[in-house]
Amino acid sequence: MAKDNKPAEEGAEGAPKKSKKLLIIIVLAVVLLAAAGAGAFLMMSGGSDEELDEDEVAEETEKKPAKKKKKAEAGPPTFVNLDPFTVNLVPEVGDQYLQVVLSVELDAAPSQATLAMMMPRIRNNVTLLLSSKKASELQSKEGKEQLAAEIQTEINSAIEPPTKNKRGEIIPPEGPVVSVLFTSFIIQ
Repeated sequence: MAKDNKPAEEGAEGAPKKSKKLLIIIVLAVVLLAAAGAGAFLMMSGGSDEELDEDEVAEETEKKPAKKKKKAEAGPPTFVNLDPFTVNLVPEVGDQYLQVVLSVELDAAPSQATLAMMMPRIRNNVTLLLSSKKASELQSKEGKEQLAAEIQTEINSAIEPPTKNKRGEIIPPEGPVVSVLFTSFIIQ
């Protein structure tokens, strides 16, 4: 009887070994097919290492837009002076006025033509933004810096309208304006 039990036990162990080997072979075949499919897709789409690097850089710069702007500044900066803006501020203590002269720094010289072409819309948007402010908001350095950032967003939005992501959040455009500089800032 002892002899009869041994062959039965060996047969029971032999079946799982074959199924494990078969499972490993199937998994390896699937992995190889997936790798071959991915390679074929990359070759068919014309993707090269340079394009992949650019895509990776684009993803990184979406997270860190300040680094992209620094890299884009290969040549000398391009500045454009805008005509003065004079607006009534939101009243706090009687009538108050704001006169601002701005210069904008562009990412490239060719952007100057686009800026000039969109100037009526830019002036409208900036005038509406400035006239919605209170004098007390603009007195401090932080208030002026925040205003400069808002003006930059307004100008870039006038040139390239903002887009929405899948969650419905508005993504402001990067646009050609790198920074907004105040040449003159007078509140009366």
